[in-house]
Amino acid sequence: MQLPKLLPTTVVGSFPCVKGSGFLGLVDPYKHAVKFAVAEQLRAGVDIISDGQVRADMVQAFVSKLPGINGNTVIGPIGISEKPITVADTRYALTQTKYVKGILTGPCTLAYALKIETPSYRDREELVLDLAAALHSEAKFLAATGVYMIQVDEPILSTGAMDIETAKEALKIIFKGIETPTCIHTCGRLNTVSSEWTRLPVDVIDFEYSVSPENLSDISRHDLRNKKIGCGCVKSSETQVESVEEIEKRVRLCVESFGAENILIDPDCGLRMLTPEVAFAKLANMCEAVKNVRAEL
Repeated sequence: MQLPKLLPTTVVGSFPCVKGSGFLGLVDPYKHAVKFAVAEQLRAGVDIISDGQVRADMVQAFVSKLPGINGNTVIGPIGISEKPITVADTRYALTQTKYVKGILTGPCTLAYALKIETPSYRDREELVLDLAAALHSEAKFLAATGVYMIQVDEPILSTGAMDIETAKEALKIIFKGIETPTCIHTCGRLNTVSSEWTRLPVDVIDFEYSVSPENLSDISRHDLRNKKIGCGCVKSSETQVESVEEIEKRVRLCVESFGAENILIDPDCGLRMLTPEVAFAKLANMCEAVKNVRAEL
């Protein structure tokens, strides 16, 4: 399978966790969940998939593996995990398709989810940079597996709580020496940092549009600086499955704003909190809508 030249579809990352049962489920209940998530994304027609991020929430999936953190508390200098954190599940996804997105929870978001109870860090900005160094190790592992893209999730950035310059430096640390295409995803409105988004050192900027349609006007096509835009065209926070026609309208508006050659289409955010049936239906309708819009171009 070759990736479509226009409007490739993808996911933000998470998929509902359907654990395995029986003896194999006792050994690793999440192995079935990974296989199920991968299979459902492909069945829906998604071009660039994830491993489903089924093993833990976006924070614990990483901080539970990093030296210097106990639970949600920073107790000492952040260290680098001795073993890859996400690679095993990502490697399975790569056996099903070569178009897989490796996903990291961003250091800014991780830092704001943690309590600091150590003199090792004077503030969260210092913590962010050490977390970025730890994530750089995971990014190298993911790149070595052959993922198509590496995405950093930073929902905290749209709130304006974190200095955008710190976020920029953190991304430089994470992606230093990485030749794999890179992406940053955020939730909510972009307006608090909209003037800075296109200056971030990534190849793709991914944001929600379905819930926050104002985001389309926050970034101009003329300011893309050779970057691509990931447009969230399906609401991940609602259980109602949008019709193909409704999603088509959103996709067309994204095309008008940025040009079909400059965008990827995905849901607003992860689908973890939905039922498997609803998550699949949303992805299937999204892929059908994109297929129809491609035919018009």
